[in-house]
Amino acid sequence: MIVDFDITEEKIKDIEADLEIVFVVDKDFSHRWVEDEELLKTLGFKGESEEVCLLAEKKKLYVGLDSFDKDEVRLGISKALNSIKKTEFKSLKIGSYVDACPVSYIKGLVEGAVLGTYQFDMYKSEKKDKKQKTLVISLEDARDIPLDITHAKNSMQEAKIIAEVTNYAKTIVNQTPDDMTPQKLAEYAKNLADSLDDVECFIGDEEFLKEQKMGAFLAVSRASKHPPRFIHLTYKPKDAKEKFVFVGKGLTYDSGGLSLKPSDFMVTMKSDKSGSASVISVLEGVARLKLPFEVHAIVGACENMIGGDAYKPDDVLVAKNGKTIEIRNTDAEGRLVLADCLCYASELKPDYLVDMATLTGACVVAVGEYTTGVMGHNSSLKHEVLKASKHSGELFATLQFNRYLKKLLKSDIADISNIASSRYGGAITAGLFLDNFVSEDVKQNWMHWDIAGPAYVQKPWGYNQAGASGAGVRQALYWMSGKRSKK
Repeated sequence: MIVDFDITEEKIKDIEADLEIVFVVDKDFSHRWVEDEELLKTLGFKGESEEVCLLAEKKKLYVGLDSFDKDEVRLGISKALNSIKKTEFKSLKIGSYVDACPVSYIKGLVEGAVLGTYQFDMYKSEKKDKKQKTLVISLEDARDIPLDITHAKNSMQEAKIIAEVTNYAKTIVNQTPDDMTPQKLAEYAKNLADSLDDVECFIGDEEFLKEQKMGAFLAVSRASKHPPRFIHLTYKPKDAKEKFVFVGKGLTYDSGGLSLKPSDFMVTMKSDKSGSASVISVLEGVARLKLPFEVHAIVGACENMIGGDAYKPDDVLVAKNGKTIEIRNTDAEGRLVLADCLCYASELKPDYLVDMATLTGACVVAVGEYTTGVMGHNSSLKHEVLKASKHSGELFATLQFNRYLKKLLKSDIADISNIASSRYGGAITAGLFLDNFVSEDVKQNWMHWDIAGPAYVQKPWGYNQAGASGAGVRQALYWMSGKRSKK
């Protein structure tokens, strides 16, 4: 389904449309737009969250919400549109509500519509017809009327960009390992840079990695027939206020290496490039939104495979900053690639440094499939991210570093081991491992986002489809947009 949008100050009853979508909030049927209370009750409609009821003959679609929270609006419009995706209703209209902040409400509607109707059918021999629908949003009942229509339309466009780039991240992740190799991911980044203003792209090959002394990154990539690629996208507008650097884990496939994964765990390992897809899409979003920040997206792209040249448990690798790493498990490879990329990123002297990675199953155990674990040394910075998550709709939880878990990374023969000596606290010990490769002058500005849970879920949830969700994209863009508004 493809959804177009329009915003008008016309009254809802004056808008010509095939179908009107009506929200019923907190089981309250008292709103003047709810004209079919008796019929709805006869049909068993209670107005609960995610509940929909189509009265086709009346050209009304009723949708239950718990509140006008932005994420609830996203969920409601997604459920509404998916319930009518097979119908011939082409023009839709929806009103605003007294209890809803107009800008937040508009963004919720647009983001929910674009995110919720995403389809990935690249590998289907028969493509489903993508029906075109237009959603007209009436500002008749907006709380802050008269709301400037230009402001409303700008908000609509911002929301559309944020949702679109999130969907682009989904598409990168959902593609198979053979179709999205390190080289193909690099090509995607290069083509993206060519299509955007003020964006440049540098691609580094094995020789570059050797020059940079990225021994950990190189070791992980050794056994694959697909050579590694170092991707560095830069968005640099005039008079940039601050510098953000995002580093993404780009394992286009992870077999586990010689510490081979069980077969069931290999099936979704195309998702191990989720961090790379997210940081690339974040940069695209920043460029299209024209945020006043210098933004870098750095990706270490490679495959972790098996073969005669594979790196091995018992190897000792040397990272870009000279630290030596004892390998105890080759399936803890993402942190090795990130280690060298974080060393490189630290040299850019960022005001904010964020890495995104499907790093540990332990994070999923800790906070569940739908939540990102955020780690770092700066409490106020982590608080900023949690605050932004209330607007982005992404779920974030903090995991605290501590001195006791740090000791579990000790190695007798090298500076550090790539896994802890205990099975417990694995998400935090992985974050503490990365801490060794962030320079001292940047540590207070660095955060680690473990997106292993929400990045790829094998069943639909909320307004997310089964598969990739673009985890981290909306969060980063809302966080930076909030900083823009304070400047």
